[in-house]
Amino acid sequence: MATTEEVKKLAALARIKISEAELGKFTSEFDAILAYVGQLEKLDLPKSGKEKPPLRNVMREDGEPHTTGAYTQKLAEQFPTRSGDALSVKQIISHD
Repeated sequence: MATTEEVKKLAALARIKISEAELGKFTSEFDAILAYVGQLEKLDLPKSGKEKPPLRNVMREDGEPHTTGAYTQKLAEQFPTRSGDALSVKQIISHD
């Protein structure tokens, strides 16, 4: 069972402020979380690396691609600011 001191240390590490009134609630919730995670110890997993399941990629079927530029004009028309063929955006990062 988790102690209130352990929960205080955990809260300090996570930079979370917990009032004394909330401390009991968080202690019981922490115990419930630990009990749930403790169920992983019951799993029967292979002990050696030789018994790994085979890896495989899941890929979609290639279909007929759309024609080049089919959606470019529609997207460009919806953009608020343009500079020739380029779409302009407000600068949000400065190099001061």
